[in-house]
Amino acid sequence: MLSFLTCRGLVSSSNRSGEDSWLKSLFVRKVDPRKDAHSNLLAKRETSSLYKLQFHNVKPECLESYNQICQEVLPKIHEGKEYPCTLVGTWNTWYGEQDQAVHLWRYEGGYPALTEVMSKLRHDKEFTEFRKARGNMLLSRKNQLLLEFSFWNEPVSRAGPNIYELRSYQLRPGTMIEWGNYWARAISFRQDNEEAVGGFFSQIGQLYVVHHLWAYKDLQSREDTRNAAWHKPGWDELVYYTVPLIQEMESRIMIPLKISPLQ
Repeated sequence: MLSFLTCRGLVSSSNRSGEDSWLKSLFVRKVDPRKDAHSNLLAKRETSSLYKLQFHNVKPECLESYNQICQEVLPKIHEGKEYPCTLVGTWNTWYGEQDQAVHLWRYEGGYPALTEVMSKLRHDKEFTEFRKARGNMLLSRKNQLLLEFSFWNEPVSRAGPNIYELRSYQLRPGTMIEWGNYWARAISFRQDNEEAVGGFFSQIGQLYVVHHLWAYKDLQSREDTRNAAWHKPGWDELVYYTVPLIQEMESRIMIPLKISPLQ
């Protein structure tokens, strides 16, 4: 009888061990070994552009003055041949964080171009005065350096009027490759109304952050376009697999300033 109980206990213990192992396998993600940086695997190889995304939280009473000085100074940098950079877009947040300005810059030539621009601007008297005046109008600011996904549309100037949505995703560390693999297919579902503007992932600043930039005629157009994607076979599956990769997400609806190349 003792022998039977011992054997039974061993079998029960073995079963529990097997169940524990099976349960653990559900929650332990298997990571494939990589021999290259994520940036090299996901970014566009034919260009060496670097992007800077700026978020400026403006004192509510200063937003109009802030927009005015930006519209006076930023085009000079954008158009100046001595600066290897372009202003992709500049907006005020309409829905989301209020009294916020968002600027997106592209540096043709990557980090050396960024260093060159910053060095020249430090010696530009007008820009120095602009920064000082701007600083007095801000509550806080932050920026990120980004690369663009190889499979996303190239952000180019477009006529308006449009509203823009910046959807920002904080991914779980180690999931950027998976995100890229799924969205390389998913982006084809979102081209019918030319709403896809650009897709980026962070390199410096808050890491494992993805930004998708979309353009719509209005809020109803946004709603109709997004709903239409759910009627396309395969979209629901891609959403199902990407949602678990996300830790946090945020949506901003933005209105372009009149100087913005993206209208």
